[in-house]
Amino acid sequence: MARVPRTLLFNDLHLVFLATIFNIIEKSEIIMKMRRSVFLFDGYRASFRQRYSSVISMLAGLALSLGSCSILSSTVSVTSSEGKQRELVSLGEFNQPWAMSFLPGGQLLITEKPGELWLVRSSHSTPESTADSKSYDHADRDLLEHASESTLIRSSVRGLPKITARGQGGLGDVLPHPEFADNNWVYISFVEREGSTSGAAVARAELVLTNPASPELVNWQIIWRQVPKVTGNGHFGHRLAFSDDGYLFITSGERQKFDPAQDMKQNLGKLIRLNDDGSVPVDNPFVEQGGVAAQIWSLGHRNPLGIACDEKGLLWAHEMGPRGGDELNQIVAAANYGYPLVSNGRHYSGLPIPNHDTRPELKAPAITWTPVISPAGFVIYTSDRYKDWTGSGLIGGLSSQSLVRVSLNEDPEELERFQMGKRIREVEQGPTGVIYLLEDKAGGRLLRLTPDV
Repeated sequence: MARVPRTLLFNDLHLVFLATIFNIIEKSEIIMKMRRSVFLFDGYRASFRQRYSSVISMLAGLALSLGSCSILSSTVSVTSSEGKQRELVSLGEFNQPWAMSFLPGGQLLITEKPGELWLVRSSHSTPESTADSKSYDHADRDLLEHASESTLIRSSVRGLPKITARGQGGLGDVLPHPEFADNNWVYISFVEREGSTSGAAVARAELVLTNPASPELVNWQIIWRQVPKVTGNGHFGHRLAFSDDGYLFITSGERQKFDPAQDMKQNLGKLIRLNDDGSVPVDNPFVEQGGVAAQIWSLGHRNPLGIACDEKGLLWAHEMGPRGGDELNQIVAAANYGYPLVSNGRHYSGLPIPNHDTRPELKAPAITWTPVISPAGFVIYTSDRYKDWTGSGLIGGLSSQSLVRVSLNEDPEELERFQMGKRIREVEQGPTGVIYLLEDKAGGRLLRLTPDV
């Protein structure tokens, strides 16, 4: 995109200010009547400042008097339950963002539930770092850490299938292969629909970055599906993670149908373990049962929306409980985590569910939350950019509108909670150790959490 000469735009601060003023003009009925007399910006940029300086001054005063339309900084502070203050920097808005993952060169892939996949990069990236994953410049990896909304470039990724978003389902997770720099594979989860039924699916494809402005997915291969497809539009799960030894884990929700979580003839309500091509590992715990049971690593799950491996190789996943009883679990092969036989919550109807302690043979959660946090997104922090955070789990909170930090030691517990003021859908660690967040819903922002060092 051609850059407008700075002399025409006065300076960056004036441009941001004017953009904010015109946003107020668009959204306020009080100011809309003035719009015709001041919206000459495109035709008279060079003389705009002199010609409309009095109008701008008047609008600035009016903006400050409108509480809901006040001019907001792109940087805000949040304070944790332990009194720790941190800054958040907004890097732009998306339409119902759902998941994100970094590529080796520092570029970011972001999914939107309605069916859009974005490649996000800095305008200062070298062409080689974007176009060739095998020869990227390591110096580019920290560009997003220093980027602002005005220096980010987003390009729509071509090659996705048609996706119809309803309820909780649409385009889901995105994850590069651990050896992406050599094979360019990315893994994508999404919801397929057949008549009145639907189910999650996972595919892999090669991401072609030859033209960074027009990235494309090719060699699309569907490697896994929820079985069976059922009615309804909730509890798909479909979060993805690779273990250190190269296996692909998939979370599969029970689709709000309860009993499938205990049915080994269905892969709903389970955690799935596959080879990177979708085939079943020969050492899976139920492989001798054949069918979809061979895919299953653990069972008795409700709606798992976060999964990650720690540096010891231990697998962790969280899931939403019903009315109460959100869970963080350490995942063990062949373990039954109990739903719907047990839960520390109640059914939405109000009917009770036996607590975990009534069935000791079923694996109890490491942490449980009542009131709920509605966990979504999960990363285990491995860097040292935030004091005392190394090894902590970071969980986004939807209904709790929070970022929750937990310990993952022998006695896991919540350590602190940041009230974010918005539903947090996704949490991710960047290549230089900086934490990024996605807000939920339309207009959800990409946020950067300013590190200590």
